Amino acid sequence: MGDYKDLIVFKKAYKLAMDIFEESKKFPPEEKFSLTDQIRRTSRSVCTNLAEAYRKRKYKAYFISKLSDSETENTETEVWLNFSKDCKCLTEEKYTDFVFRNTEVGKLLWTVINNPDKFT
Repeated sequence: MGDYKDLIVFKKAYKLAMDIFEESKKFPPEEKFSLTDQIRRTSRSVCTNLAEAYRKRKYKAYFISKLSDSETENTETEVWLNFSKDCKCLTEEKYTDFVFRNTEVGKLLWTVINNPDKFT
């Protein structure tokens, strides 16, 4: 079995986190320690929790628990995306793209959560 970096869900989550990072460089300076920091943290946490889960995949309950943490961070990222749009930090086009991709990551995470035996 490959590495966590080979998982489609990881690749998509990582790319999204990096794109959010790049776009958040344009956020207003007054948002540096709130919106910017939070959206970066949660989008990155999707990836880090997924990596942790994969490393401990021989322990099914732990694997599912960490995947659940990843999914929770993914949902939190969506809320920060909503704030980013409503605070006029993201264009409608960027927001739509990011939310679509974030939703895709969430669906992929749920697929893994609901089919852990394929990965353990």
